[in-house]
Parts: sequence; C-alpha cells; structure tokens
Amino acid sequence: MFPGGGVDMQQLLQQAQKMQQDLAAAQQELAETPVEGSAGGGLVKATVTGSGELTGLVIDPRAVDPEDTETLADLVVAAVRDANNSAQELAKTKLGPLAQGLGGGGIPGLPF
Repeated sequence: MFPGGGVDMQQLLQQAQKMQQDLAAAQQELAETPVEGSAGGGLVKATVTGSGELTGLVIDPRAVDPEDTETLADLVVAAVRDANNSAQELAKTKLGPLAQGLGGGGIPGLPF
C-alpha cells in the first residue's frame, strides 16, 4: 500500500487495539485495588480504590472529641487526601507504561 516500506496499517491497528485492551484491563484492575491512607498517626484511616473512589473510613475513638469536631474533620480530609495520593501513584505505576506506548505524552484526563 505504501511504496518503499511504508507503515503496515493492519499491524498498526492491531497494536493500537492491543494497547487499548491493555489500558482497559489496567483501569479495571485499578478500580478494584484498595489503597489506604492515614492521618493523625493512624487515628483516621481512609480506603480508596486505585481510581480514587472512597470505599472505607475508620476513625479511632481516641480521635473523637465532641468539643473539637474541626480537628476530626481535618484528620478525615487528610486521610482521604493521603489515600488519593497513593492511588494516583499506583495509577502512574500501572498506566504510565501504557501511556508511554501511546506516544509518551500521557493521556488527557489521566493524572500523568
């Protein structure tokens, strides 16, 4: 089709399809992988999926002070943020090589 050793379009399409399947599988694995974050020396622990969905929150009774709910709220936010940061690192690890295969510029909408 392309004189002089041009690109084999069928092979290129197959490679693109395989990368798309690999990316979908990695995204599914991320969605199912729990990642934990904590704050306050472990007084508050948050669990998110690798895609960032909050699935669990554990609050140690020692963190509960009825007179100071602001600190507890701050600990919850910090634990969720910590878990989400870990989830983003996991996403970079799992999806980064796939993004490199798509041209190295990352994929719009993904955190890398």
